[in-house]
Amino acid sequence: MGNGLLQTITENLQFVGVCAIVIAAIIGVSWALEATVLKRNIAQISKTRYITICGMLGAIAMILHILDFPLIMIAPSFYKLDFSEIPVMIGAFCLGPVGGVVIELVKILLKLIIKGTSTAFVGDLANFVVGCSFVVPAAIVYHLKKTRTMAVIGLVTGAVVLVVFGTMFNAIYLLPAFASLYGMPLDSIIGMGSAVNGSVNNVTTFVIFCVAPLNLIKGICISVPTMLLYKRISVVLRTASQDQYVTGKSHQAQG
Repeated sequence: MGNGLLQTITENLQFVGVCAIVIAAIIGVSWALEATVLKRNIAQISKTRYITICGMLGAIAMILHILDFPLIMIAPSFYKLDFSEIPVMIGAFCLGPVGGVVIELVKILLKLIIKGTSTAFVGDLANFVVGCSFVVPAAIVYHLKKTRTMAVIGLVTGAVVLVVFGTMFNAIYLLPAFASLYGMPLDSIIGMGSAVNGSVNNVTTFVIFCVAPLNLIKGICISVPTMLLYKRISVVLRTASQDQYVTGKSHQAQG
């Protein structure tokens, strides 16, 4: 029994370590790109306004995340679709890829505080990482040249990365981690996929026929509302941000 407890603690610590490394890597890469390639195209706003926007959009994203729902005709019920990446994507278009990552992280942390986890934190890591795999590439492409065309290209790019990366990440790490930490045999998970789609008989077919279509649907469901809403919402965010930034500069000049 002692060995079993020690193994469980070790596995959980390893998972926490992986989470920390993944989060740090995503933030680091996004920051490096902002500081080099995108340096001239990222809006300059005050730290207070930056934090306010991230907190506000993160809270909205958390609410949308809690209102998730399964698509049982495509994937097992523990895979759920939500629209929380809409405010995250809007924030990333406004603030840059780092802002998108911060909003995504705020969303997950608030969700864990309010609702907790039902997937041994594996689903929460998955939502964060897979969400960032969509938001960060889209934001990078958009901030290269902020036009409507580049926004479309960015969203398409992000959706492609979402499908490809999300599929591979599930197969290589998430499904085995979920089976280990949640105490569900991997064969049982494959069986749940087979019940949805008869073509599923192993991990590879599971992610191809269940995970990939779900991520594709998510990419479409996030991209369309983002294109419809971003310009309207960004006007409010940008105007308020510019006002505060100018006011801050005026105060510094007077000082």
